[in-house]
Amino acid sequence: MTQMPRENRVDADEDGQILDMIDRWVARELKPIVKEYDHEDRYPHGVVEQMKELGLFGSTIAPQYGGLGLSSATYAKIVMSISSVWMSVTGIINSHLMLALAIQKFGTPEQKSKWLPKLASGEIRGGLALTEPDAGTDLQGIRMTARCEGDHYVINGTKMWITNGAEGSCLALLVKTNPGAQPRYNGMSLFIAPKQEGFSVGRKLPKLGYKAIDTAELVFENYRLPADHLIGGVEGQGFFQVAGGLELGRINVASRGVGIAEGALKLASDYAQVRRTFGKPICEHQAIQLKLGEMATRARAARLLTLDAARAFDRGERCDMEAGMAKYFASEAALENSIEGMRIHGAYGYSKEFDIERLYRDAPLTCIGEGTNEMQRIIISKQFIKRNPAA
Repeated sequence: MTQMPRENRVDADEDGQILDMIDRWVARELKPIVKEYDHEDRYPHGVVEQMKELGLFGSTIAPQYGGLGLSSATYAKIVMSISSVWMSVTGIINSHLMLALAIQKFGTPEQKSKWLPKLASGEIRGGLALTEPDAGTDLQGIRMTARCEGDHYVINGTKMWITNGAEGSCLALLVKTNPGAQPRYNGMSLFIAPKQEGFSVGRKLPKLGYKAIDTAELVFENYRLPADHLIGGVEGQGFFQVAGGLELGRINVASRGVGIAEGALKLASDYAQVRRTFGKPICEHQAIQLKLGEMATRARAARLLTLDAARAFDRGERCDMEAGMAKYFASEAALENSIEGMRIHGAYGYSKEFDIERLYRDAPLTCIGEGTNEMQRIIISKQFIKRNPAA
């Protein structure tokens, strides 16, 4: 397998070569096996090794640490391509790169030099541990605590719905170092948390879709971390460090939504051209044409919104509104297109022999992950008002 070059990517032609390589890899390696792995809910260890060879675990990590240094816009297109066939695979790298982003953006020089090269190569594979049984959208409601004891912290608590929690080896762990702080976000800190004594996987969580990837409950009991694992080296910055990465996280989820929307459109279009009723392909029936027209428009609009947000992120602009718009619209487009694609397939769409049913099961997660769509609309509204005050 050809590995992507490691230099920083700024040339459009080179980005195009990367995207062509990903498209070929998806068609050659993922498409033939996705049904089997999804139905068995089996983790794709072989695919992970291929992703290491391709350099995908270092996609957005700076070249000085061994990463590809891709822009978020180019990375978004990679996620779109993979998600059009197998969304679960993107979770293996998305959560990993969120850990890397936290270290690259907020870590000390020592933390960057120690952790980022191993993350870029895939030697260490990680994720982001934020949510808890009673704290999802309201991150300030987390209960996990870290108590400082000399040059170590002792951590206790439970995390829930953590991607890469079972198969990964390291997490960015959000905890409360000062549970009594007011406002609450001032008492939150973010740690680099490798698997070791005191860190156990409670259970793998069964899901409607997003299968073949581990989503786990994690239990920390008197888990001891050296103080130099505190990202940035200063307590009380965890909430802001996490919030700084949520824009990119929402762009990633939006990209998954685009992939599903486009994948459903392709499956529905292909099927409509070969399925015949009343003497002609069903794509020639007006009822099907109306559906395909709406699906194509939704998929295109979702892609443009997502790339708009990604480019704003690459320019270093605040883009919580743009990322929220992209995540909200693209995830709803994924949901609508998967449903319409299933309807176009008719009874076959309800069969596990056809790929559309997998997209139908995967799509709802995009409406929930990285902040529910209800929350996205509130963020969009608040930011729009802030940017457009009454005259």
